[in-house]
Amino acid sequence: MRAVILGGTGAVGFATAMRLRARGWRVDVTARGSGPVPAPMLAAGVAFHELSRSDTTGIERLVGAGADLLVDAVAFTGSDVRRLLPVLRSVSSTVLISSRAVYVDDRGRHVNGAERPDFAAPVREDNPTLDPAGDRADPFTREGYAPCKVAAEHVARDSGLPVTVVRPAKIHGAWARNPRTRPFVERMLRGDPVLRLRGADGPCDHLSAAANLAALVERCADVPGARVLNGADPGTPTVRTLLGSVGAELAWQGDLQVGSGHEDALANPWDAVGGFALDTTASTRLGYAPVGTSVELVREEVRWLRSGGGASVPGLV
Repeated sequence: MRAVILGGTGAVGFATAMRLRARGWRVDVTARGSGPVPAPMLAAGVAFHELSRSDTTGIERLVGAGADLLVDAVAFTGSDVRRLLPVLRSVSSTVLISSRAVYVDDRGRHVNGAERPDFAAPVREDNPTLDPAGDRADPFTREGYAPCKVAAEHVARDSGLPVTVVRPAKIHGAWARNPRTRPFVERMLRGDPVLRLRGADGPCDHLSAAANLAALVERCADVPGARVLNGADPGTPTVRTLLGSVGAELAWQGDLQVGSGHEDALANPWDAVGGFALDTTASTRLGYAPVGTSVELVREEVRWLRSGGGASVPGLV
């Protein structure tokens, strides 16, 4: 079995490549070459190719006569997907990584809007989404990101090809672009005796471990099809429980104060958006089984940060 992963040096690409290699797949990953290539991935036998997502000719040459799976973790617009459709016709199963940001509540509110959305129940894949953006919209702005993702989804779904659109929540794991545990890891390793966090000690926002998304991607390869699937961790722990797992990984013995109004209190990066959990029933019906919970898998990101992963972090070894 052969997989091609576009944008393979982020959290989802890394976790997917490592999972597939462990199961005997041949794996090729691409990235622009502007950042480090994960050494464990290369050591595992993953082939790295310095290719821009916009280099359709290069991607076509890489896919060659075909692949069993193509994972597109860096498609942001409808035109991104449209340019790649000729290549996808020779792929048995394609997975397009989208985002839960596409969803709107019954008043049209969404996570990147001026007002927070409020969902009465876990959100299913048939929930309404934003309207798709035009090709001139900027996907790298707060306003343009989700509509551009919707446009990418529409092109994929209208193609008639076996493309699975995966909508994750907040992604965590090794090689995450935005490791939300970073400020807590810094302070815990520094030996701060007290760690203060603003906000209430309620449930975290819904999270998506890269390891769980990798398991879902593998299942989509096993069962090719055209569909949309939510991808998120089982359950939503409290902030205290999640940070307790971070502290346990680092053997931190300090005092965690949640709800502090102290001036040095850290912002809560997992602050829950009103009732915005993802319903993952469709994924489990497909045969997907989570690798673990957020509390268990957040440790992978912590271990990566502690080892010096990502940007330079003072105090990390």
